[in-house]
Amino acid sequence: MAKGPVLIDLETDEPPADVAKAPPVPDIAQPQGQAMQGAARLAARRPSALARWFWGLALAVIGAAVSVAAWDFATSLVARTPFLGWIVTGLIAALVLVALMIAIRELAALGRLSRVDGLRRAADAALAEDDLAQARAVTNRIIAFYKGREDTRWGRERLTERMADQFDASALLELAEVELLAPLDEAASREVEAAARQVATVTALVPLALADVITALAASLRMIRRVAEIYGGRAGTLGGWRLTRSVFVHLVATGAVAVGDDLLEPVLGGSVLSKLSRRFGEGLVNGALSARVGVAAMEVCRPLPFSDRHKPSTRGIIKRALQGLFSKG
Repeated sequence: MAKGPVLIDLETDEPPADVAKAPPVPDIAQPQGQAMQGAARLAARRPSALARWFWGLALAVIGAAVSVAAWDFATSLVARTPFLGWIVTGLIAALVLVALMIAIRELAALGRLSRVDGLRRAADAALAEDDLAQARAVTNRIIAFYKGREDTRWGRERLTERMADQFDASALLELAEVELLAPLDEAASREVEAAARQVATVTALVPLALADVITALAASLRMIRRVAEIYGGRAGTLGGWRLTRSVFVHLVATGAVAVGDDLLEPVLGGSVLSKLSRRFGEGLVNGALSARVGVAAMEVCRPLPFSDRHKPSTRGIIKRALQGLFSKG
């Protein structure tokens, strides 16, 4: 090994490297919108018949085992300590009664969702056949459906007064949209905007792993339930899951689980995703996808299909939801 001073030749013909022209560091993070897209496809996936049989049999076996164990516990306690045994028996009976009440409520919620589905299918049939009589029957059913809601009283009265003047199925159902469903559409749109804003903000500002997925799922579930309540399709636990799955199936079937510059540029301006930080861009995309989930929820939960004039604009909802989160420079 040589000892002594080391000479470094600084004279070179090569120009110094320009850092500004260096290629960007590749982003190995998840693609934009993958959180919401994954959540949508996961919720829309239909379980196999074998899985349904497995969980059905498992719940039946567990329920039978718990019932027998509770019965044996109560009878043995009555035999040993009658007073305490009868108290426990009363508690078990109260628990069974509450479970039956919950089951009845779930069945009522499922029945209400089925009524909404039936109204929408009947309206589709009336429009397809241009059947005025069938459209009048659907309109009367919708008036009866909202009969117990005070916030729809003025719209129901206006619709009842003017429906006799309509001589076309599409015109009659559009009148029902304007007079009865328009305020509900506005309320549902506000819920969708609030959910999209929440998802975009949390995704952009919270750097925790899986925070965007959890937030997207929680906000979407809450938004779907609120939209269903606004339109009158109150859902319990089972009904809420059925409704959520119907929304995501509709979303996947219509191909609305992908979003990019083509949707955000007209709303926010410029080549958006190329100018934003990764987290902020992901937040905007997830917020836009949440808005699309909300529009799908409105289409599924609404008792009438949207006419072309009154169909909600996904771009408009995104613009109202994300205004203030992004400013054009």
